[in-house]
Amino acid sequence: MKIMMRMLMGLALCLPILWSATAHAQEYRVRSGDRLTIEVLEDESLNRTIPVLPGGSINFPYAGSLQVAGQSPTAIGNRISQSLSGVLASPPTVFVSVAPLEPVPTLEQPEEMLINIYVMGEASSPGAKNVPPGTTFLQALSQAGGLTPFAATKRIQLRRPSMPGRVATINYDAIMRGAAMSQDPILAEGDVIIIPERRLFE
Repeated sequence: MKIMMRMLMGLALCLPILWSATAHAQEYRVRSGDRLTIEVLEDESLNRTIPVLPGGSINFPYAGSLQVAGQSPTAIGNRISQSLSGVLASPPTVFVSVAPLEPVPTLEQPEEMLINIYVMGEASSPGAKNVPPGTTFLQALSQAGGLTPFAATKRIQLRRPSMPGRVATINYDAIMRGAAMSQDPILAEGDVIIIPERRLFE
């Protein structure tokens, strides 16, 4: 009887650990194109929503560039907390939540719910893309596999059929350095992203 009681007590002690391990294993893993909402409990001025860049990194004040693709929101929050511990009086409490990149369309999603955009030039996977409404420039680059090493990253063009003759120039380098989110426009039907080849001394 005592042996049975000890076995039951041991099982009861193990269950929370198993539950925690299972929950951790099932936690969402961040991907390029996701948007992270980061809240620092001790300093609200650091709160912001930022994109995960096509290379899988984010830029956060005082933490610099962090590679986050494949990591859980909890792990990312811990890394940011450690980076800020030298700036604030003590390691802060950091909460990270994720707005995932829209999933690849399936047969259950009607074709008319998508918009057509085009990625041309120095992208790893250029061509026509069917994306959900609300897709941003950075998310489209992620779906095109990111930029090649030969891309002119400071002068990517966005051409919009609704504004013929007008060309918006997007500085991807500036976005990598944490530029304003106005540099990550929402795309519309028929938009064309043109990624020129880098010049010799560019």
